[in-house]
Amino acid sequence: MTNLHPYRGRFAPSPTGPLHFGSLVTALASYLEAKSQNGQWLIRIEDLDPLREPAEATGQILTSLDAHGLFPSEPVQFQSRHHEAYHAAIEHLLNKGYAYCCSCSRKQLQANFGRHPQLCRDNHTARDKPFAIRFALNDDQCRWHDQLLGPQHQVVQAEIDDPVLLRKEGFFAYQLAVVADDIAQGITHVVRGSDLLDMTAQQLQIYHALEATPPHWLHIPVIVNSQGQKLSKQSHAPALDNQTPTANLFAALNALNQQPPPSLQAGSVEYLLEWACIHWKHQGANLTSQ
Repeated sequence: MTNLHPYRGRFAPSPTGPLHFGSLVTALASYLEAKSQNGQWLIRIEDLDPLREPAEATGQILTSLDAHGLFPSEPVQFQSRHHEAYHAAIEHLLNKGYAYCCSCSRKQLQANFGRHPQLCRDNHTARDKPFAIRFALNDDQCRWHDQLLGPQHQVVQAEIDDPVLLRKEGFFAYQLAVVADDIAQGITHVVRGSDLLDMTAQQLQIYHALEATPPHWLHIPVIVNSQGQKLSKQSHAPALDNQTPTANLFAALNALNQQPPPSLQAGSVEYLLEWACIHWKHQGANLTSQ
């Protein structure tokens, strides 16, 4: 795919609940990184697991983003509408020997220290019981550069670290969908939380297997609460108050160590975002809940 712009970034939340402050910080960081480089910024809803997704969550997320002035450069994309593309990617990986069927249970894998007791990577016969499809990783001393954290080194262990691409229940897994969609949308740069840092080396191998160029990555520290837990639905993070978008964005800029002037709190969302785009510097911070 030929990019029409040198920078294409995205924010890709899972609709498991309304937007909270931690998600706003990530969305704002990815937005500012794109806009400060005259790039395009996209929104993709990663709605792959209907069992964990309240029906109202997607609307709540998009309403919050609109209230905070974070509008995408293109129409919002939904992973639930891309199943055909995911099937095609899996077929490509299976045909090229980069993926395999696995009927091992989680308990079996744990008991065998990640090794497959049924020798799944070498067994290409038809399965008579439910199976997942996994990516066949190569042993690797993966080195790559993070645009915030600098040089990275991750060890990848074949078989033990092989990620699931398609779950036994028939749901597509994150590792496949995120790579396939970033390729399809021509994403050149990804700003995301450092809780996803450990997945990068695996994703690099999937990009190469799909004969695509990986994006540049920038991992920001995650927002945590007073107990040191990442803000999430599981840690009962409160939903954003859409009636106070300027205050929320001002707090997010502080969390991102942007040192916004207090006068921004009295202005509009548009004025605050304009200032933030001009003064944006991606840099680490001690991120805590506001």
